[in-house]
Amino acid sequence: MKMYKKLVAIALLVFLGSNVVLAQSGNDAEYVKVTNERAQKIVDVLKLQSQADQLAVRDIIAEQYRSLSKIQEARDAKIAEVKKSVTDKEQQQKEVDKLNNGTDKKIMSLHKSYLKKLSKKLNNSQIVQVKDGMTYGVLPITVLGYNDMLPNLTNEQKKYIYDALVEAREHAMDGGSSKEKHAWFGKYKGRINNYLSKQGYDLNKESTDWHKRLEEREKNKK
Repeated sequence: MKMYKKLVAIALLVFLGSNVVLAQSGNDAEYVKVTNERAQKIVDVLKLQSQADQLAVRDIIAEQYRSLSKIQEARDAKIAEVKKSVTDKEQQQKEVDKLNNGTDKKIMSLHKSYLKKLSKKLNNSQIVQVKDGMTYGVLPITVLGYNDMLPNLTNEQKKYIYDALVEAREHAMDGGSSKEKHAWFGKYKGRINNYLSKQGYDLNKESTDWHKRLEEREKNKK
């Protein structure tokens, strides 16, 4: 039953998407509390023995959430100002692109610094757990979904799917909302689906057949 529910969640979340947006409020007390709680949920999965390590890792993760929010909110405020003050559409777009590019560089630098901090407290496997925690476990869920929907995937095809989703996760963990995080996975799932189509899969038919199998499994359990 648990596996069935997980696969149903895959069908709904992975292939239909999600538009849930998490509220952000800069660095005020309430947002600090929210980010600490969100980070703690990720730390709990790691099962670290030392309370000092638990607190240290929680603070690293929570601070990353707040730092990302600060950078992204500053960008959004500047973009809003540009759209108000610059009437020429071409010039407006140039300035918006410049702001986005500058922000991307800051986030990339923050991303590297963040992983370096985590590496001082966690091993590679635990860092992967943190990445999955920051991205709602979409990578393992999606891999499970593709494998269940397409049971005849070759090892090469499985590797392509996994590698693409790993790249998506690196971007998604820097997203400022669940919508933005899921958008990154959506972008890479589009690439995966194009790849699989070229490999000869009819994904519309495969998806329809998969949902029928899920329904049949549930009936057989009752």
